[in-house]
Amino acid sequence: MPKIKIDKESVIKEAAYMANTIGIENLSLKTLAAQLGVKSPSLYNHIDGFDDLKQQLMLYGWKELENRIIEAVIGLSGYDAIRAMCYAFHEYAIENQGVFSTMLWYNQFENEQMNEVTSKMFTIFFKVTKSLNISQDNCVHLVRMFRSFLEGFALLENHNAFGNTQLIKDSFELSITILIEGTKKLEGK
Repeated sequence: MPKIKIDKESVIKEAAYMANTIGIENLSLKTLAAQLGVKSPSLYNHIDGFDDLKQQLMLYGWKELENRIIEAVIGLSGYDAIRAMCYAFHEYAIENQGVFSTMLWYNQFENEQMNEVTSKMFTIFFKVTKSLNISQDNCVHLVRMFRSFLEGFALLENHNAFGNTQLIKDSFELSITILIEGTKKLEGK
């Protein structure tokens, strides 16, 4: 039987696929190795253990999300760009529930690698808000507000915590509209 070759990228991509398919809580190095057709110890050539795998999945998720957001805002500006960013974030979180779960506790100030993974995404947001004449200080507050809303909404949706009969997409749209209207009050401040 030929030896199966894997690399760090294939390990992370397969782990992401599995996390999204079976849930991060059901992912283990043993199940990942079996899926890749290798023995568990082979994974240690590419990752430092399960905690490192989750860290790599988090970084992978933020890179993927950043690419989606960049693609979503091409040709847009102002509040249209902010709305597009929100929808791109939401769609990614819903489509990639396992990976998204690893992204929840991200802190860009933890280390340089963490900072780099979202630098383009934050730069875009800061440029958009600057074009709206919103101060840097208020922009930081806006990043926190939008992030907490987007992560919280997706987390609740991913866990089927919205039991009301009204459409979730309508609640999401209304929420974004309210956040944007509130953001408009910061113009010139």
